[in-house]
Amino acid sequence: MKIVVSAQGENLDAPASPVFGRCPTYVFVDTETLEFAAVANPAMNQGGGAGISAAQFVVNEGAQAVLTGNLGPNAFGVLQAAGVPGYLVGEGTVRQAVDALLAGRLQPMAGANVAGHAGMGMSGGMGGRRGSGMGRGMGGGMGMGRGMGGGMGMGRGMQSAAPAQPQPTVSGDSELDELRETVKSLRQQLAETIDKIEALEKEG
Repeated sequence: MKIVVSAQGENLDAPASPVFGRCPTYVFVDTETLEFAAVANPAMNQGGGAGISAAQFVVNEGAQAVLTGNLGPNAFGVLQAAGVPGYLVGEGTVRQAVDALLAGRLQPMAGANVAGHAGMGMSGGMGGRRGSGMGRGMGGGMGMGRGMGGGMGMGRGMQSAAPAQPQPTVSGDSELDELRETVKSLRQQLAETIDKIEALEKEG
């Protein structure tokens, strides 16, 4: 299986990065052979929508799972739409993160575990929710997307670190299934809409 780890260096012994969208490097690893390839993150210095661009990049590179310190709602939505699970890893190296996955010590994230734009203020953490996103050119669209997600349940992951809030599994509950499909569709539409906005801004 081909996985990707957000990293602060270019080999298996590099520290795993606590951020996804703005980490310096992505280390793609073949879990069967441990062969790896380090690729610079093209979205690291992007003005807005870094999480979405980064998620689309790793998906296009063939990643079948993402190991990182956090995932914002937009990046999580893109990965979920592509069927790529995200796994939360703590401090340690890329190699240790891969070992933890192979040993079954990591569980798929149920949702985003940080607010949008969290990676823009490395030391700001959750406090960056209000200050960072609103004043940017993308602020209006991104804010609306966060509001949609928060109302449908995406915001639960922002209250406490995943995987403490597993999604309920009620078999045969058609209403719950419909709501999940609605959330999935909204996330995908949000990602597509933001892509269009970014493309139009670049053309302008």
